[in-house]
Amino acid sequence: MGLLENIHSPADVRALPPEALGQLCQEIRDFLIGSLSEHGGHLASNLGSVELTVALHRVYDTGRDRLVFDVGHQCYTHKLLTGRQDFSTFREIGGLAGFPRPYESVHDAFVAGHASNSVSVALGMARARTARGEDYDVAALIGDGALNGGMAFEGLSDAGHSGEPLVVILNDNGMSINEGVGGLADMLGRMRTRVEYIQFKKWYRTSLIPYVPRLSSVLSRAKRWLKERIIPENVFDDFGFEYIGPIDGHDVRKVENALRWAKEYRAPVLVHVITQKGKGFPPAEKAPEAFHGVGAFDAKSGVPRYTGEDFSSVFGRTLTELAGEDRSVVAITAAMKEGTGLIGFQEAWPDRFFDVGIAEEHACAMAAGMAAQGLKPVFAVYSTFLQRSYDMLIHDVALMGLHVVFGVDRAGIVGRDGETHQGAFDVAYLSSVPGMKIYAPASFAELRTMLRRAVLEDTGPVAVRYPRGGEGSWRDDASGQAARVVKSGKDVTIAVYGTETGEALLAARMLYGKGVDAEVLKINTICPLDPEPALDSARRTGALLVAEEACAAGCVGGRLLAAAEQAGICLRAARLINLGDGVLEHGDPAQLRRKMKLDSGSLCQAVLEMLHGKDET
Repeated sequence: MGLLENIHSPADVRALPPEALGQLCQEIRDFLIGSLSEHGGHLASNLGSVELTVALHRVYDTGRDRLVFDVGHQCYTHKLLTGRQDFSTFREIGGLAGFPRPYESVHDAFVAGHASNSVSVALGMARARTARGEDYDVAALIGDGALNGGMAFEGLSDAGHSGEPLVVILNDNGMSINEGVGGLADMLGRMRTRVEYIQFKKWYRTSLIPYVPRLSSVLSRAKRWLKERIIPENVFDDFGFEYIGPIDGHDVRKVENALRWAKEYRAPVLVHVITQKGKGFPPAEKAPEAFHGVGAFDAKSGVPRYTGEDFSSVFGRTLTELAGEDRSVVAITAAMKEGTGLIGFQEAWPDRFFDVGIAEEHACAMAAGMAAQGLKPVFAVYSTFLQRSYDMLIHDVALMGLHVVFGVDRAGIVGRDGETHQGAFDVAYLSSVPGMKIYAPASFAELRTMLRRAVLEDTGPVAVRYPRGGEGSWRDDASGQAARVVKSGKDVTIAVYGTETGEALLAARMLYGKGVDAEVLKINTICPLDPEPALDSARRTGALLVAEEACAAGCVGGRLLAAAEQAGICLRAARLINLGDGVLEHGDPAQLRRKMKLDSGSLCQAVLEMLHGKDET
């Protein structure tokens, strides 16, 4: 019998003898490789943080203490050690989430899915502890990639100044999703072990100063001299943190000892831990970026079980071609060059490719500066991460009407990564940006056409939003107009955009078999929205259903109904189907689409209920 199956809580981890920890870590890696090969998930980051997570649970009682994950995609070992070893429905509806969820377990202190906020959250918890006179410890676990984000430095600046007892663990694997970039990555690369300094400092604080206080000023100068000789550059000391490290992150005992010392210090402390992303699985060690977020794969070779064309790869190839036609075209990514399909662009045009790390706000503002000076910047970014740039969208891009193009990847239902990653809000927030144009391709062909138009023909800010994965059943190119009827009918208008087009056409086919002749209107430009095509169709049919993978607030359907009301159109029936408040759990995208009534069968049923007041499916 193995060790892992007998771990039901962190108390069981703390009860293990030190000599058993190596076996536990190996069992955890075997479990992760076997499980994720079936269900997919974030593999490389979790393999790299096994020993670190075990050490954390040896030192902290996460049922009482607060452990705040940054991003949170490295929390799988944490889940295994806190009573959640049933991965049979992992990242499926009703199963375990792939990120920390406080409503899933008391051991999950805070929801996580976006980067760079952990220090701020942890400081808030530490200050709440002090204000309420309570007794628990607070730690934040942040990766070197997330540390690149500006918000992390805002948190470090305040936390170091606060003096609050707080431990920040820097998990440094030299990567975010792709390899680390920027000055911070260079600085971390120069930082080497300071064991001599740490040992001296601990002896100085505990053994000498209490007995010879008058030597304090002299020894402080000596301490600073020694530190400067051992490590001349350390931004964490400058922020007010006591720095420990770097520590071998794959040596549980060393990490545990460092964490215990840091916790007992009762001040802001940063523990710098060096790990290897993908540790223990050779394919992931060789290509950690390819094993960041994976689908099902062969557990021995690492070869993916399913491959195929997707919107991201089509976007990247098309942009690479456009850059060959126009030397002013440049590409920007925020540590997501592989996910957004830009590896080929980097290879073809390295001098016009810019990876800024996890810093979406900076990327957006930099793009504005480029556009102001005559370049045509294209910022490829996931919908959920573009949210972070909202201020820059308005202040830096829109107010001057600058021609910045946004490739909004993972728009709409994303699926298994859950509520922190669903692209539910971009239609609402992008539509509120002055002068913004938003295209919604439904096929690869339309993505190519719309991206070309956005980059080479349009002016001002433009977004091209497209989903994760491949095409639906609609594979034509009807992008020549702002909106177009793709199936005529007389009984009801179904208005859609993006890949929902295929579902609407399938629903229309089902309805025809039930005696209902549905017209399908495909909207290509959702902002600025020209309501006339939809209103013309609704006047003919007298009924309007709008289906979209977007939150209800600010949705296209709401704008169309408002336009119909202003135009004095009296509809006998109308219905909006969307993602509600936009907070959508994890699960298979097809299952989530059915749950939200956006699949063809649900659209068919909705139309029948609209027209006849009952379910006739």
